[in-house]
Amino acid sequence: MLAVIMAVPAMADEGMWLPVLISQRIGDMQAKGFRLSAEDVYSVNQASLKDAVVLFGSGCTGELVSGEGLLFTNHHCGYSQIQKHSSVEHDYLTDGFWAMTREEELPNPGLTVKFLERMENVTEQIAKGMSEEELINAATADGNGLKAQVEALYYANEYYLFVFREYRDVRLVGAPPSSIGKFGGETDNWMWPRHTGDFSIFRIYADKDNNPADYSEDNVPYVPKKFFKISRKGVREGDFTFIYGCPGSTREYAHSELVKYTAEVSDPAKVDIRTQRLDIQNKYMSQSPEVRIQYASKKSSVANAWKKWQGEILGLRKNDIVSKKQAYEAGFSKWAEGTEYEGITDSLSRLYKELEPYYFASEIFQETAYAVELARFAYNYNTAAEDKREGIKESFYKDYCQQIDKESFVALMNAFDKYVRADLKPSYFTEMMARYGSAEAWAEAFFNDTLVPAHEFYTRFMTWYRKDIAPKVSSINSKISECYKKYMRAQMEFEPEKQFYPDANLTLRVAYGKVQGYAPADGIYYYHQSTLKGVMEKDNPNVYDYNIPQVLRDIYAEGGCEDVPVCFLATNHTTGGNSGSPVINADGELIGINFDRVWEGTMSDLAFDPEICRNISLDIRYLLFIIEKIGGAHHLLEEMTFAE
Repeated sequence: MLAVIMAVPAMADEGMWLPVLISQRIGDMQAKGFRLSAEDVYSVNQASLKDAVVLFGSGCTGELVSGEGLLFTNHHCGYSQIQKHSSVEHDYLTDGFWAMTREEELPNPGLTVKFLERMENVTEQIAKGMSEEELINAATADGNGLKAQVEALYYANEYYLFVFREYRDVRLVGAPPSSIGKFGGETDNWMWPRHTGDFSIFRIYADKDNNPADYSEDNVPYVPKKFFKISRKGVREGDFTFIYGCPGSTREYAHSELVKYTAEVSDPAKVDIRTQRLDIQNKYMSQSPEVRIQYASKKSSVANAWKKWQGEILGLRKNDIVSKKQAYEAGFSKWAEGTEYEGITDSLSRLYKELEPYYFASEIFQETAYAVELARFAYNYNTAAEDKREGIKESFYKDYCQQIDKESFVALMNAFDKYVRADLKPSYFTEMMARYGSAEAWAEAFFNDTLVPAHEFYTRFMTWYRKDIAPKVSSINSKISECYKKYMRAQMEFEPEKQFYPDANLTLRVAYGKVQGYAPADGIYYYHQSTLKGVMEKDNPNVYDYNIPQVLRDIYAEGGCEDVPVCFLATNHTTGGNSGSPVINADGELIGINFDRVWEGTMSDLAFDPEICRNISLDIRYLLFIIEKIGGAHHLLEEMTFAE
């Protein structure tokens, strides 16, 4: 029984480790084949690999690949910037974009990148009464783009200060056509084998002193402390790999009730709602090139989590994670009898059951009423200063299709009615449904010639949410957080031999493992590498997601490139936020760009299974192939440094 319920020490391939503590893992990394030192990975005294990695925008990772600020990230991470620069006349989504000179590189207002300057354990300072604000102010006193945040790790048992330097002038340099950068679309998303050239290229600019600055024609390319050499040697199964990136959110130490809620309540409902939204978007996008461009980024945002949640449901159920968590909690509870931790798992169970109807209503609100585009616009427009309104209006209608929003409104209101418990629904919603008799009739009144109904809709729903739902969620969650703080500390005592890693929170982490395929089901084994041959096997001019550029067909027809590598699998522990992360070999050289996980392993945010959880990376050789053969951007290759 104990052999079943006792968790084993974190395996080498599991874990998102803090770089500042990498010395605790470096021995294991080197035993697995890594040939660099801890100082090479993270240092505040000399340039290290951390100085070549950035938080790209608000939720991706990027890496420096030249001494002139050239940066790689995923195509889907740069997608909104590519979309904003696109029009029917200049369709960079369809045709791709390549700046052949520095003057052609496109600015992106609002886009930033952040370099980690240092991280520091400040648990003792917090315990002595120093406030987070005081710690942040002290860390950023020098200015020059310094930003800082204090993060509670291990459920507030430890606190770390993260100090960043933010650069605000980031320009688009290159992107392949979407038929390469998003090849396979949502059909292939999260699935293996992948054949997606998921990359885009940007450049960081700075002032003449290499400091952060707002966009200016006088700015010059940023000179990094460190950038990655690129390896063209390729990968073999069993090769050591590690990922340096900013994973977004995981809950590896969660209680079984949260896992059960995710698999049986939350994910299925959200998948249902987003399926309806996507069906509506697809209908209109297929009818109009203009609408396709308008909703390209919006659809991608909706579809990504939609597909991931389906895989998460499958993985949690197939691997019986709820039962495994319950078995672990039973063993823990037996150990905790007579200690200060007795009853902690029962308390969490009770609190989650109390939280569920309110949290579920909150999630459904976010997926339905809050997703009505015109409502958010009406509120933003009416509450904005007079001189800002025209810009808000222009930006909104540039990427808006009322038919999509109107049909979505009907589907979303019916979904809200279906999923939210009757006694928790806002009186406004009940009154409107009674007045009009149906969501369809309500939509006719909502989408009239004024913004009045839309503004009222937004304010009434937000008032209900802030008054009746959010306070209950916050109150119960605060009790859950207190329990988790104690439960986390208890788990560390329960398993003293285990090395615990903190859950992801979009701060810089290291994950390591090896190149390896996997067996998703009986009788099936997936190899670790995909090639250009697979792209051609999927090529279909009649299907948008599989209609590759003609130039790629022509190149392939010439022969000699059937075995060009496209993507590869590895066992690194990743999640959202790791998109765009550098995948590095044993010598610290760039071999790929992380962009996805396999569908069967997306439950890794809650439970990592080393047998099935794999990250998917773009092979750097395919990126170089596309730059040269499709983009003709040889000058970019000349900027890079290649390992011998």
